[in-house]
Amino acid sequence: MGTLHAFDYAVLALYVLVLLAICWRVSRRSPDADELFLAGRTLGAGVVGLSLFASNISSTTLIGLPGAAWSSGIAVANYEWMAALVLLFSALFVVPVLLGNRVTTVPELLERRFDARLRKYLSAVSVFLSIVLDTAGSLFAGALVLQVFFPALSLAPTIAVLALFAGLYTAAGGLRAVVYTDALQSVVLLVGSAVLATVVFAQFDYSWAAVVASVPDGHMSLIRPLDDPELPWLGTLIGLPVLGFYYWTMNQYVSQRLLGARSVEAAGRGALLAAALKLLPLFLMVLPGAMAVALLPDLQRGDEVFPRLVGEYAPVGLAGLILAGLLAAIMSSVDSALNSASTLITVDFIQPRRPRLDARALARMGRIITLVLMVLAAMWAPMIDRFPGLFAYLQQTFAYVTPPLVAVFLLGLWWKRLAATAALRALVTGHAVSVAWFVSDQLGWVSLHFTVVAGVLLALTAVAAIAWQAVSRTSPRSDQLGAVDATRAPQPSRRLQWACAALVAVTLALVVAFW
Repeated sequence: MGTLHAFDYAVLALYVLVLLAICWRVSRRSPDADELFLAGRTLGAGVVGLSLFASNISSTTLIGLPGAAWSSGIAVANYEWMAALVLLFSALFVVPVLLGNRVTTVPELLERRFDARLRKYLSAVSVFLSIVLDTAGSLFAGALVLQVFFPALSLAPTIAVLALFAGLYTAAGGLRAVVYTDALQSVVLLVGSAVLATVVFAQFDYSWAAVVASVPDGHMSLIRPLDDPELPWLGTLIGLPVLGFYYWTMNQYVSQRLLGARSVEAAGRGALLAAALKLLPLFLMVLPGAMAVALLPDLQRGDEVFPRLVGEYAPVGLAGLILAGLLAAIMSSVDSALNSASTLITVDFIQPRRPRLDARALARMGRIITLVLMVLAAMWAPMIDRFPGLFAYLQQTFAYVTPPLVAVFLLGLWWKRLAATAALRALVTGHAVSVAWFVSDQLGWVSLHFTVVAGVLLALTAVAAIAWQAVSRTSPRSDQLGAVDATRAPQPSRRLQWACAALVAVTLALVVAFW
């Protein structure tokens, strides 16, 4: 393994100092609730786009994507280019609805369309996923890599220190601290990943033919057969859009940046920038992981790929930059998840029960909740070590939990007849089926890839909603339909629409090139 040298430590120290300076400057504002949760709704397109990208390209991604590519090839990049398409769809059709209603949380939109029960249902599920998946997964992945460079570190204490650092500056500065540090961290992430990708490709003398000849057949193909155990083409077609839509549109952890934008146009251009950046992980993270199967054939598990590549192939002086990128990813994911979960609990549960709390009291409550959630995530994160792989842990959980939520959300926007009671019953039905399906899968009774399961669960929940609406014979109130009507929302500019169409064409060309 490579070791860190003086210049590596200097790069790390400089990064930490800059990060602390940004947090100190932002926290001097003593933010109230609107500033803490949505940065005063003043974020520009560049900050929104970079923050969206940085919060997603987390330590779980830096570990999970190369690990999955090492194990089964580049098909894991389908999650990335599909995310770009979902972001563009949201920018054009969903973000205008969210910003037009000036909601603080995505579940708040469900209350306006249906009732408070749907709001609390989505909010509770979102908080659970944010802590168990996003925050805990990022802490675990970050500690895993730090242990490679500092073998004396223990897993649990390392997780605790990372959680404490991210939790304190998130509680102090709120969303503005999160997005400003994300903007810095996205640049560090891209530079560090590009350096490592170039170094790995150099091991093959920059020859694509040499790469293809050195890896198993089909390792460099995005589209896989229907019976592929890792990611069949049907799962890519019907499952990944469902998982992506929840993550990029309904997940407060991500959508909070869009909600904090100064306008629909700024949010749309930010989503466009993030979509363009989402095409880069194929080259910066997935391909190096796939190449590593020829360089590191003796690994015990895929999650070891990224730290081993950094330790063995990063030149002296550059390991510090890459490690700074890792710290950037950890902080970006943890701060995002903590801030969003705190927002959901404060706005969706506490504020309705205590409406007389002023903005500063809500902000204080939000900070306390952030620190409590930080502790819970740090306690759960070491448990992830018992699962077979980090990326599978994340995606399979999303596949069984989120499709019913996506089905009801989409129907609420575009099917005016759906009433609150039928929507709630459909959600409960969908999640009951998903629990039964998960148990059956674990017992070996049913065998379908989890991405296919996601598509099927979406369809079953939609059918359940139609059936419950038919038997309930109730209709939504006219004010609910008027408040959340996708056809009446302010529309993005023609320029943004054409830019989205151009990026769709680029994305499809990329898929064809690596078919």
